[in-house]
Amino acid sequence: MNSTSGTTNASNTLLLRRQLQELKKDPPESFSVGLIDDSNMFEWAVSIWGPDETLYEGAILKATLHFPPDFPLRPPKMKFKSEMWHPNIYKDGTVCISILHEPGEDVYGYEQADERWRPVLGVAAIIQSVLSMLTADQPNLESPANVDAAVQVRDDPKGYKRKVRRLAQKTLEEE
Repeated sequence: MNSTSGTTNASNTLLLRRQLQELKKDPPESFSVGLIDDSNMFEWAVSIWGPDETLYEGAILKATLHFPPDFPLRPPKMKFKSEMWHPNIYKDGTVCISILHEPGEDVYGYEQADERWRPVLGVAAIIQSVLSMLTADQPNLESPANVDAAVQVRDDPKGYKRKVRRLAQKTLEEE
């Protein structure tokens, strides 16, 4: 490892440590974060509390955030450990949302550059965006990560809502 990447890694670790400390010192009402392993600042555990009066009400959604070595130049990856059914979450739990996409122009034309990852964004902005995605009245169906969930939203919205609600309740049994 050259000295530049060592310095970058040290500054990235410091940035992540600061964000973690801020979130622990002044915890948001809707989620909590922590390290999966105290020796690895690049892997975080996330717990999101399902907002009242939504399909996720009462749920405790577990996820991980994996930060790349060149964070904040590149976005982290977020993956739910809780089983999820949503058009913008892959079947393996990986979240597909604009804020987690690499900076720059979208070659497919679905997103504006300012909707994508920017180094000034932090963990709180990511999780708030994911919460907004989960609680939107109508999920984004333009470029679904889970085509089956998108089809169900379109063709059987009541069935979609029942399935999401059932999975949300299931999170309470996972503890």
